[in-house]
Amino acid sequence: MSRSKHRITSTWRRRLVLGLFTLSALTLLARAGYLQLIDRDFLQTQGEARHIRSVQVSANRGMLLDRNGEALAVSAPVDSVWAEPMILLADPVGLARLAGALGASVPELERRLRGREDRQFVYLKRHVSPKVAYAVKLLGVPGVNLRREYHRYYPTAEVAGQLLGYTNIDDEGQEGLELAYDDWLRGRPGAKRVLRDRFGRTIKDVASIRVPQPGRDVLLSIDRRIQYLAYRHLKAAVIQHKARSAAAVVLDVRTGEILAMVSQPAGNPNRGSDRRAALQRNRVVTDVFEPGSTFKPLAVAAALESGRVTSQSQIDTSPGELRVGGQTVRDVRDFGVLDVPGVLRKSSNVGVSKLVLALPDDALWSLYDRLGFGVSVGLGFPGEAPGHLSHYSEWNRFERATHAFGYGVSVSVLHLARAYAALAADGVMYPVSLLRVEHPDPGKRVLSAGTARAVRSMLEAVVGPDGTAQRAQVAAYRVAGKTGTSRKNARGGGYEDDRFLAMFAGMAPASNPRLVMAVMIDDPRGEEYYGGQVAAPVFSQVMSGALRLMNVPPDDLPKTQDLLRVAGRGEAL
Repeated sequence: MSRSKHRITSTWRRRLVLGLFTLSALTLLARAGYLQLIDRDFLQTQGEARHIRSVQVSANRGMLLDRNGEALAVSAPVDSVWAEPMILLADPVGLARLAGALGASVPELERRLRGREDRQFVYLKRHVSPKVAYAVKLLGVPGVNLRREYHRYYPTAEVAGQLLGYTNIDDEGQEGLELAYDDWLRGRPGAKRVLRDRFGRTIKDVASIRVPQPGRDVLLSIDRRIQYLAYRHLKAAVIQHKARSAAAVVLDVRTGEILAMVSQPAGNPNRGSDRRAALQRNRVVTDVFEPGSTFKPLAVAAALESGRVTSQSQIDTSPGELRVGGQTVRDVRDFGVLDVPGVLRKSSNVGVSKLVLALPDDALWSLYDRLGFGVSVGLGFPGEAPGHLSHYSEWNRFERATHAFGYGVSVSVLHLARAYAALAADGVMYPVSLLRVEHPDPGKRVLSAGTARAVRSMLEAVVGPDGTAQRAQVAAYRVAGKTGTSRKNARGGGYEDDRFLAMFAGMAPASNPRLVMAVMIDDPRGEEYYGGQVAAPVFSQVMSGALRLMNVPPDDLPKTQDLLRVAGRGEAL
């Protein structure tokens, strides 16, 4: 009986265990079927929440190009290193290896990660070199990944640094044209879903959420070749004359396009250490100054426009000084009786003062106002200064006189160049532009064509043998222009006796002007400091190269023939 009873018990136990296993299997199958068929959406959502991420896809910033399509600012792809703090902190060995690859210390990386464990994305190092990115990728540290970004690069370095500006590490414009045209240049990032493993590594792309939109390229009016010429010669002049700073701009007379815009001192925007205000300041548009004698041609134009003065009018400048309202206007010496061209050729303060004092009260101010002095040029460049021009009702007689030779009014180098461009364009002033102009604006008339041509003829004599700007001459081309030398304002008021601004503004070829250039050199400390000695040679050197680069035919045939004869004899030019 005992054996039979034992067999029955064993059979019952086997059946019970088998039944339990069968029931468990059926329960698991039922649960699996439920999860796969009925509760599938919930589980998929939970799985995606743990392993699928939405990540940003960087967009390329548009390029800044010169008028011929040459790159001035480009964005190069680079990698940045980022991590998931919780995963990386849980791997001390991996953290130490990563610190070595990044050239950082372990405590430094820990400081970045501590307190951010709840985040899924923390940058460890931005814009690393390809060598570092490759080393990090080879390490394969859990929770560490690379992100593709873009780094701005400026091929011309400091040659156009203050004009172009720079971007920050997020490729956002901070200064110059990068800031002015940031909305055009900046790309719109995209987004995508990716599948990651438990270590945070991307396994594959799942879906595109939003396609990245690259920024727009901007075609500038700048000619990189002329920009380099202007930069080189302006910098050389600053060094030679020990000047504090300088600025120059070249305009196309027919379109108002800016072909070159340079300042000194300059910094290289590719170097973070050069991104200081003093080195990134575009003095052509941000700095204002009293233009001195470069304003005399404009005063003469106002006199001619009034109809009360002609080119043959005689002005007695003796004895070299003039009392006006209790103050004295002086010339460097007694020039005697001068005709109107002679007033400009000798740069007579007394002569130009007598001209404007004989005009209606508003005549001089009206021309200055039409030429756009006292208001912003409207270029849209960050920090553009409007200058200063008070209303003529606020002027006394002495101030009317001083405004005629460039004191009591402040302008930028660009203001000055634009005014001379109006003289060069037969009295029509075109809007200045830093963008390449396909269809020139008709411009607006600010002077009669006859007056503009008459003043141009006078300015050509200023550059001649008896003028103050002989060093502005350009071989084989006729040049018209005017020098200026003004005393610098003293901090306590008045003017300093030994600190000057040296200026020159002019155009070429004078017979049919194509280019205008204005140069200002601040505080030359060498033996020479007059505009004709310091600024005029810069004009000559830059204009000589620019005219040839633009294939502008010579208009001084005797000089051209002399050059050809010299070349024919094999002599060095």
